[in-house]
Amino acid sequence: MTTKGLSRKHIIIPMSGNNVSSFLKNSSLNVANINRQLHNTKSDVLVDYIRSNSTGIIVITNKVAQQSDLSIIDQYMKNTSDINALQVEDSRLPKSKSYLKIIGIPYYPMINSQDKLTSSDVETILKQNHIFDNISLASRPRVIKVSSKSDMAIVWIDIWNIQSGKDTKMLINRCFNIGNYIATIRGANMNPGVPQCKNCWKWGHSTFSCRIQGAKCVKCNGPHKSEHYREFSWCCKANSKTNPPRLEIKKGELCPHEFKCSNCKGDHQADSNHCPFWRHRFNREWHVKKYVEIRENRSKSICSEGNSRSN
Repeated sequence: MTTKGLSRKHIIIPMSGNNVSSFLKNSSLNVANINRQLHNTKSDVLVDYIRSNSTGIIVITNKVAQQSDLSIIDQYMKNTSDINALQVEDSRLPKSKSYLKIIGIPYYPMINSQDKLTSSDVETILKQNHIFDNISLASRPRVIKVSSKSDMAIVWIDIWNIQSGKDTKMLINRCFNIGNYIATIRGANMNPGVPQCKNCWKWGHSTFSCRIQGAKCVKCNGPHKSEHYREFSWCCKANSKTNPPRLEIKKGELCPHEFKCSNCKGDHQADSNHCPFWRHRFNREWHVKKYVEIRENRSKSICSEGNSRSN
């Protein structure tokens, strides 16, 4: 299946997650610097704002950028001190997105090993095979076990494509080797899964449609951004009134404290891949039932508290 991609006024710059965080910390300064360089070349294109996505950053402009504009932005990305330029790919205009799945892949690729196939393993396999030359992934591959008792996997990949779906047609029904196995590429329907908000860390809505004021921390669920956790969280600050007194964790040291996931109450962060919400991210019905269950339990808890107070 091939769908329309982002607006042509978007510029995609793939980069590592660490680079994204570093670049967005000074996003307003970077926008101003890019616009200054575009203006110096007498370009009509200006950057409105920058945001992140699953593969890197998206630069939103007032007009459709030309190749000369992309070259200016690429040069800026290579010269900026905020990021590691070796982990940044060249910018490109968006295309439509196509959805494929690869079957016939072992879930445990190493013989006599229980190491599972990961998204990174799949990316390496695709880069080593010539049939994926000039194919750009729109997101990280998703590895799903065929069933609980199976040793095989299905890998879902999303690729950038033109509207006619030319690249998809070229790939569908092609086969390639993975060790002793023969994998086959099939067409697939769009399955974006259940989104997780990067603002409140709840599932079921995107970051840009979040309704809460402010932000929540992915670690402690406090009312602050996750990158400001050490500055605002209570757990790393000294408190002489606790028993025993709590000592301050020095800046630069890792926080040793554990918190409960704000979704499942497990011993992990809200974005952990150990969370059952993450494991069921492609099962919308499971998420709906789970949130109904959570709301019902919360209502029962409130009622029981009210009854105990009245007694």
